[in-house]
Amino acid sequence: MLPLTWLRWCADLLDSRFVIPGTSIRFGLDPILSLIPGIGDLASPAFTVLLLIKGLERHVPRVVLARMVLNALFDAALGIIPIAGNIGDIFWRANLRNLALLERHAGAGTPARRGDYVFVWTIALLLGALAMVPVVIAVWILTVTWHWVLGTGH
Repeated sequence: MLPLTWLRWCADLLDSRFVIPGTSIRFGLDPILSLIPGIGDLASPAFTVLLLIKGLERHVPRVVLARMVLNALFDAALGIIPIAGNIGDIFWRANLRNLALLERHAGAGTPARRGDYVFVWTIALLLGALAMVPVVIAVWILTVTWHWVLGTGH
């Protein structure tokens, strides 16, 4: 499939190829591409898919693959916020994070760490709690409406 050297080159291009003059702050094409409506936000997810395929090919532990997906989802969530998302891309660097996870855990590499499990379970619990918010609101609205219809509301 794709060689790791090519994936390293792409991750660097997307996340840290350039330097803001007069600083040590690095950035890549990702925050620039995200300025293009509709198309720009696809570069990082497409690259994440390539990393995940390579991870599957190299027998990376599933929990590490889940962590890679969560890194990409966090990057996408940052990207939703105008301007702040572009700035977030400069500092989060999900592509380089995911490449580092792939390289560390590929093949006979390092097994998943406790931190990987903690990260994945923490995010899963937070997402589960977040998913419950609309359910709780819907139940509350139905209860208030029901009491209002019956005339027993306060």
